[in-house]
Amino acid sequence: MEGIKSRSQEEHAQLMFAMRISLALGVVMLVFKGAGAWYSESVAVMSDAAESVVHIVAVGFAYFSLKLSFKPADETHPYGHAKIAFFSSGVEGALITAAALFVSFEAVKDLIREPRISRPDVGLWFTGVVVVLTGVVGLYLLKTGKKQRSIVLEANGQHVLADCYTSLGVIIGLVLTWVTGWKYWDPICAGAVGLNMAWVGLHLMSRSVHGLMDRVEPKVKLELEQILDKETRLHEMEFHKLRVRDLGDSLWAEVHLLFPEGMLLRDAHALATEIEQAVAEACLGDVHLTTHLESIEDHDAVHSSHHVEG
Repeated sequence: MEGIKSRSQEEHAQLMFAMRISLALGVVMLVFKGAGAWYSESVAVMSDAAESVVHIVAVGFAYFSLKLSFKPADETHPYGHAKIAFFSSGVEGALITAAALFVSFEAVKDLIREPRISRPDVGLWFTGVVVVLTGVVGLYLLKTGKKQRSIVLEANGQHVLADCYTSLGVIIGLVLTWVTGWKYWDPICAGAVGLNMAWVGLHLMSRSVHGLMDRVEPKVKLELEQILDKETRLHEMEFHKLRVRDLGDSLWAEVHLLFPEGMLLRDAHALATEIEQAVAEACLGDVHLTTHLESIEDHDAVHSSHHVEG
């Protein structure tokens, strides 16, 4: 038996629209950053432009992953296809980390040799436009991803905001170079940018591993336990063996409900259905709850005689 809340077509459309905005932003960022790097000869701006290439590749993969996650469960994927979201997050994190290594390498090269930056003012204006665009779009993606419980969109929003912070770091370097005339500010800020990118990339990869290994946040399980405790007490029942899996865009929970021995199966089934619906309505996001019915009085004896854990 299951209590299920599934995404509507409108929610699907909102997620895909948000992802298309992110893809369009990646192209615009690459144009502006590329132009800024060309005119300013700044290693920081060039490194920022390289991150935009990563952004476009990552969003392309995330777009494919999001579409695949909408496919319903089938015979070979009984839990659906939403787990691709964690894999997508890991790929995006790996690409960001690779870009961070490239940025750091270029920064070290410019620190060893004399920086060749020539027009910091030009790079400043191009990068300023990028900061505004990435800040607005990044917050929109992150807000939409959390609201729709989409790890793909959340990861992409974090990526875009990381790009915004990266560009802010570039601007600081350009301003300091422009004002002081000391060109080494450019590679120093580029190195700081690389460290920030690496932190974001490693965070996304860590989240991906946790998701693929079915790690569930303790507060999520606690919320379900509190709801089940309230509902079972209301019907003078008990529960145990609560297990929760995070599928990326939804939760799949399993629980054993213990009923009084004399209760008819049809009545126990009706109460279990009520509890499943109550859990689905009380939780934020999509919840799939499967219940297993047992008798309180002979529960231990039955499982002991069959050597089965219940």
